[in-house]
Amino acid sequence: MLVEYETSMWVDGENASWVDARSAAEQGAPAVLPFGAFEQHGPHLPLSTDTSMAVALARRVAEAVGGFVLPPVCFGETSSNDGFAGTVSLSFDTVCAIALDICAGVRRCGFRCLIVVNGDFGNQAPLRVAAREALSRLEWPMLVIDYPGLAEVAGEVCETRPAGPGIYHADELETSVMLAVRPDSVKMDRSVAEYPFLPPTFGSVPTRMHDLSRSGVFGDPRPASAEKGEQILDALADRAVAVAQAFLATGSVPAE
Repeated sequence: MLVEYETSMWVDGENASWVDARSAAEQGAPAVLPFGAFEQHGPHLPLSTDTSMAVALARRVAEAVGGFVLPPVCFGETSSNDGFAGTVSLSFDTVCAIALDICAGVRRCGFRCLIVVNGDFGNQAPLRVAAREALSRLEWPMLVIDYPGLAEVAGEVCETRPAGPGIYHADELETSVMLAVRPDSVKMDRSVAEYPFLPPTFGSVPTRMHDLSRSGVFGDPRPASAEKGEQILDALADRAVAVAQAFLATGSVPAE
């Protein structure tokens, strides 16, 4: 499925000069921030998976709304995966503080708002706190997009069932997206299926993921493909763009 967006000017902030940033802000561009994590994703996916997926979706959102894409935040609140080597987690308060500082920075630069594309479950709560604080303390709007319609998209595209409601980690879905956006980083010869037992308290109390899954996989990544990954990204982008456009249409800059 090929998604056609109305052509908009968007800017890759990593390769932009201050003049480019000023021009984008003056034209009313929103700043778009991919917020990822550095955590285990089984033996076959890189630690940077959540960041790569957030960047891919953020670029599609920015393309559709004429945004200025900031460099990604490559670490997040992912303490549940600390039992696996390589995982580096930030605290709840640090994630919130980083988002608030970036929001204050883009406000000073003259951007109309900040749209955060979040790539990790652990970031959801601190980013929502940051959005609330940005509005109350900075009087500045911040939108957090968390893969809208993910379960529906997975059900339409994936052959395998998830490990549990809302759990998509190193499985067919994430592996397919990574095959689409960073195929050289995926080691399919290492992919294994694992469906851990999830206790009744799962999701209600902090859980150490290495106590549940030996491989770090939750699901079955083996049927993954780049074609499925493109379908998943297209469908998620449709939903994310709709949310971003609705946010911008409400007049995201507070009245003076």
